[in-house]
Amino acid sequence: MTDSTQPGSLRVAVVGCGAMGSVYAARLARAGHDVIIVDAWAEHVAAITAQGLHITGPDGDFVAAIQAFTTIPDSTVDLVVLAVKAADVRPAATELGGLIGPDTLVLTIQNGLGPAEIVADHVGSDRLIVGIAKGFGASLVGPGQAHHNAMRALRFGAYGGLDPQRVETVAAAWRLGGFDAESVADINAMQWEKLICNVAYSAPCALTGMTVGQILDDEQMSRISSLAATEAWQVARAAGVAVHVADPVEFARDFGAQMPNAKPSALLDIEAGRVSEIGFINGAVPREGAKVGLSAPVNTTLTALVNALESKSRT
Repeated sequence: MTDSTQPGSLRVAVVGCGAMGSVYAARLARAGHDVIIVDAWAEHVAAITAQGLHITGPDGDFVAAIQAFTTIPDSTVDLVVLAVKAADVRPAATELGGLIGPDTLVLTIQNGLGPAEIVADHVGSDRLIVGIAKGFGASLVGPGQAHHNAMRALRFGAYGGLDPQRVETVAAAWRLGGFDAESVADINAMQWEKLICNVAYSAPCALTGMTVGQILDDEQMSRISSLAATEAWQVARAAGVAVHVADPVEFARDFGAQMPNAKPSALLDIEAGRVSEIGFINGAVPREGAKVGLSAPVNTTLTALVNALESKSRT
């Protein structure tokens, strides 16, 4: 790791500085890490360069002075945080070369299943860490400004043969930034546990415009939500994933009850006319199910309907 003026600090590049990436970057910089930002939104980068990155939230407002770029600089870092949307992972992963040296670690944090495999193909599996964000809520207020209203936990795990101690070093660096961050032995199980909850609300909310709580309260949509979660749980168990979930319906409903007013990212994407991550969320269930001989008709149908809705919105 790079020498630094503060014990435990790292040189970090956050690639994809949307709402959550902005919160990651600003809090890591405030903790003393040497952070740079790479994002394609030129106005955002210009505002950060001129005035710093402004963050508001429940733990106070602050401004972080951070170097920002619209393209990948030729500057090796200790840690690359790939915080782009799942749909943008492939092009982003192909352009990381200027940041990566022999000892650089890459942390990828996306919703759903599949992005880590794409990143590993481009950077190598033995430097890759998979991250899961739980209970995060963030939004971009404007160029150079982000707000976060919820931040529960981050969990990190090795994708391939990476030494667990190096994963723990990264988790410790995030704890310096005030995050509830831990390294875990079985990140795959945690990905599936999050997926069971996400499939219950991502597509149903995207299709109906309902919040999570409205899905829970609607008799028909609640049933569809429960069926989607159950399919994901069945596929995980058939695949030998050690999920700690006894009842997927209760598990998903308990998750939803904690954030009844939330709009999943898939709904926000539909409302904004963006391509959603639905193929990596609900779409992951039939894709992974096929590997173990299981069909997933509910999630297959939900995914197709969201894809059709996206296609219609772009015409």
